[in-house]
Amino acid sequence: MRVLLAGGGTAGHTSPLLATADALRRLAPETEITCLGTPRGLENRVVPDAGYPLELIPPVPLPRKPNADLFRVPGRLRAAVKETLAVFDRVRPDVVVGYGGYVSMPAYLAARRRKLPLVVHEQNALPGLANKAGARVATRVAVSFPDTPLKKAEYVGLPIRPMISGLDRAASRDEARAHFGLDPERPTLLVTGGSQGARRLNQSVSAAAPVFGHHGIQVVHVVGPNGSAEPVETGVPYRVVSFVDRMDLAYAAADLVLCRSGASSVTEAAATGLPAIFVPLPIGNGEQALNARPVVEAGGALLVDDADLTADRVAELVPSLVLDPERLARMGSAAAALIPRDADEKLARIVLEAAR
Repeated sequence: MRVLLAGGGTAGHTSPLLATADALRRLAPETEITCLGTPRGLENRVVPDAGYPLELIPPVPLPRKPNADLFRVPGRLRAAVKETLAVFDRVRPDVVVGYGGYVSMPAYLAARRRKLPLVVHEQNALPGLANKAGARVATRVAVSFPDTPLKKAEYVGLPIRPMISGLDRAASRDEARAHFGLDPERPTLLVTGGSQGARRLNQSVSAAAPVFGHHGIQVVHVVGPNGSAEPVETGVPYRVVSFVDRMDLAYAAADLVLCRSGASSVTEAAATGLPAIFVPLPIGNGEQALNARPVVEAGGALLVDDADLTADRVAELVPSLVLDPERLARMGSAAAALIPRDADEKLARIVLEAAR
């Protein structure tokens, strides 16, 4: 059986794609898997690193509002569909799986033209434009959050890799803190803005370093490939890194995470029982706040608006949480109870059923 997985751009698309690919390999080892992406996305590094072949087509951004780019979409889409059909001729997939984003719309149109089974997975609580269109013609539609407004939606959760879904944070803590050069005993904050980083998070959190140092709170701060942070030296570890390959160790090292609320960030933090402060990205269609809502309402996380994330707010909020182990334990338990940890295999089975 040959499967084509279409998704890329950020970790929000590539992480569930790779989790599904790994699950397909476990359930049906004979499956031939090819990934479809664009030349400028994160997939150009993480897909080959994971051992899967990657085909590239031009991206087709879909403007959320009318502008000059809107008039270029039809021409770009025709060109991308043509190249996608050429990929289909080389790969000859039995089923196509799309995760939304710039690469998926051409894949959906090409699959329809070739009358191939199509499975759509939506990561966010509020669907994107590509997946709204893809769901109309899909064989099966899977979603990460209950009540996602998509036609034919089946709630399976967000696929995450076993290194995350099966993580025992307490058992891995010593190894994780040694990996990042941290003190094994100090309370620890993890900060990440996602695969692209986040300027406001980076600036506000690093500016609160003197308060963290005063309270003995150490930090692992993932600034993103193009991000930066310059915390003052306090004598308490504050590790600034551009990218982390072993997010399982980052979660295991931490007592609290401060991050955006993309679907992967919400799902992975909750699945590992890691209490969170979610700061939704202030652009887009508001999906990040909706992603975080179930965990926040259950008591597993706090929600802070991006505009409110000042250094003073960080300095006030983080110590009050990270220095309260009983509250952290309650939050972690509440979050962990919400999240399906087997979404990767659920989606893989849907893909195999659609192909048959």
